[in-house]
Amino acid sequence: MAFPVLDRALSRLDGALGQLESAARRRIEAERGRSNLETELTLMQDDRARLAVELDGTMARLVHVQGAAEEVDRRLDKAMTTLTRMIEQAGDAPDASD
Repeated sequence: MAFPVLDRALSRLDGALGQLESAARRRIEAERGRSNLETELTLMQDDRARLAVELDGTMARLVHVQGAAEEVDRRLDKAMTTLTRMIEQAGDAPDASD
């Protein structure tokens, strides 16, 4: 005995189950993609925080180096002024051989 109504119903049920499985697979893939994006975002935020800390450290060292450079410049100016004065005084001094 054949039950055509039952066969059609089972066929429709099989099609619906296929569609449900496809939809579930797409949903799982979408969630994986979202999870990957969230992981990448977290890694990028961590990198940003690490780079910000490194930048702060670099800026602090730069300020220190600039201060040291200014101190060296000040000392060089003082030394050049002293040497210029000494050369001028040596030129003004009477020659010992005279």
